[in-house]
Amino acid sequence: MTVRIVTDSACDLTEEETVALDIDVVPLSIRFGEVEYIDRKELSVPDFYEEMSTNEHLPQTAAPSPGSFEEIFKKRLDAGAESVVCINLSSGVSATMQSAQAGAQGSGGDVRVVDSSSVSCGQGTIVLAAAKAARDGASASEITSLVDDLSSRTKVYGALDTLENLKKGGRVGNAQALLGSVLSIKPLIDISSGVVEEAGRQRTRKKALGWLVETVKEQHGNLESLSVGHAMAPDIDAFVEELHSVTDLSEVRVDVIGPVVASHGGPGLVAVSFVLKK
Repeated sequence: MTVRIVTDSACDLTEEETVALDIDVVPLSIRFGEVEYIDRKELSVPDFYEEMSTNEHLPQTAAPSPGSFEEIFKKRLDAGAESVVCINLSSGVSATMQSAQAGAQGSGGDVRVVDSSSVSCGQGTIVLAAAKAARDGASASEITSLVDDLSSRTKVYGALDTLENLKKGGRVGNAQALLGSVLSIKPLIDISSGVVEEAGRQRTRKKALGWLVETVKEQHGNLESLSVGHAMAPDIDAFVEELHSVTDLSEVRVDVIGPVVASHGGPGLVAVSFVLKK
């Protein structure tokens, strides 16, 4: 059985990762003021960070159109795929999954749209696992079950360096109380449930990153995988080194957070995602 995997650009996988496992990525749009770009196609990750540092407008995001998904679905089905499994960023923070569902209805084939209930490095980890399963011959039903299982065991936490982007983007979720916090406070967020929740506050960035390390350390021996995403954080190398010292995992995936999530998390954001053992 041939099953193809589709996702969206909030997964923050590298081009090398998506090419190696034949994953199709449908891009969201990024807007600075009146100027809109298609993520990764019209605006590279480095160019996005450059634009965010100089533009007077904070970036905002928009879900892909249903037609963008339908085009990819039909392309894969026409090329011989028996099924397509589309794994999207959490429906709790974006309308992307609704677009994918609408696109699936118009595809005329077996397209399963699944909510990762995650974002960025958490979503990316789930997509990679699904693509490896598809490569190894798993059925569409087996893959959707795998995604649901991984989703339930995937935790995502982030340390924000600024609250401005989260305020502007309106993706505050249940972390509304953070918006009243003083500027010097470094907020911690939990996106494990698929919506933004407050996880705590620290007085300094060093303490905020230390909290992330402690959160990972508490799961010592209980981690199936661990990944890190960062919004061009200057202190990321030291942070990753510290993580290595508190886990028994030989590999920690480290990727730059792309425009979709960084638009809301802001520059300097550091996120950890881990999958708990069954």
